[in-house]
Amino acid sequence: MKLAAFAKEARRFALRHRVTDGDKFRLKDHDPGDTGSLKREDKPEAKRVQAQGVEALAQLQDRLYAQDRWALLLIFQAMDAAGKDGMSGVNPQGCQVVSFKQPSAEELDHDYLWRSMIRLPERGRIGIFNRSYYEEVLVVRVHPELLARQKLPLELVGKSIWEDRFRDIRAFERYLGANGVVVRKFFLNVSRDEQKKRFLERIQDPEKNWKFSAADMQERHYWKDYMRAYEDLICNTATEDAPWYVVPADQKWYTRLVVAAAVIETLDSLELRYPKVSKKERAELAEAGRALEDEG
Repeated sequence: MKLAAFAKEARRFALRHRVTDGDKFRLKDHDPGDTGSLKREDKPEAKRVQAQGVEALAQLQDRLYAQDRWALLLIFQAMDAAGKDGMSGVNPQGCQVVSFKQPSAEELDHDYLWRSMIRLPERGRIGIFNRSYYEEVLVVRVHPELLARQKLPLELVGKSIWEDRFRDIRAFERYLGANGVVVRKFFLNVSRDEQKKRFLERIQDPEKNWKFSAADMQERHYWKDYMRAYEDLICNTATEDAPWYVVPADQKWYTRLVVAAAVIETLDSLELRYPKVSKKERAELAEAGRALEDEG
C-alpha cells in the first residue's frame, strides 16, 4: 500500500480514539478491551498491517529528520503494566526517549515543567516521554503530600492549584505548537483486571520479576483515585492542537496498532518534504558522480 493511502487509513483508525474537546469526555465510555472492528482472530492481519505501519513510519521519520523544521513529542501516560514500552520501527538516530522517575533534588528546586522543557526533542526528531509533566496532576494529586517536597510558597498552594496547573499545561502545549513542536498524548487505558493478570505474570515468571515492585501494588490501592484524576486531566487538557488518544490497552497488539496509526497520521499531516537541492548543488553532485565513475 502506498504511503498516502496508508496514511489515510491510519487517520480513520486513529480518529476513533482521539479526544480534542474534553467537555463531554467520560472515561467510562472507553472500554480498555475494545479492539474496534477487529477481533482476536484478526491478530495475524493486525501484525501484517503493523509491519506496513513500521515501514510507513520509517519513511515519514526520515523526511522529518531531513527537513529539520518540525519536532514531534509523544507523551505516554498509564497505570503500571499498561505497556508504555516505546515504539518499534523508529530510527534511534532521529528519536529521543525519556523516562521520568521521581524528581531529583535539582529538579525539585525548579518549577515542575523545567525537567520536561530541557528534554524536549530537537527539530527533526521524535521525542518520547514515558510519563511526563502530567504526573503533577496525577501522582501529586492522588498523593497531595508530595506537594510539600516541591517547596512552593504556602500562599500558592490553594484550592485552585489543579485548575492552575491545567491552565499552565494548556498554555505550555500551545507555546510548543507555535514553535514547531507537535504534541500528541496517549493514555494507555488498561483495566484493573488486566493489570492484575500482568502483575501475576511478573511475579510468577522469574525473567519478569525485575519488572515488579511493591510500590506497584501500593499504587493499585488508589485505582479509583487515579481514574478520576485521569478523567479530569483529559477533560481539561484535550485540545485540537494537542489531543489525547485514549487507547484501549488490554490487548497489546491493538494498542500498538492505534499508537502507530496516530503517529503516522500526525506526521503525514505535516506534509513533510525532503529539502530541495539548488541548481548549483545539482551541478556539484553531477561533477562528484563523474569523478567517482572515473575512479573505476
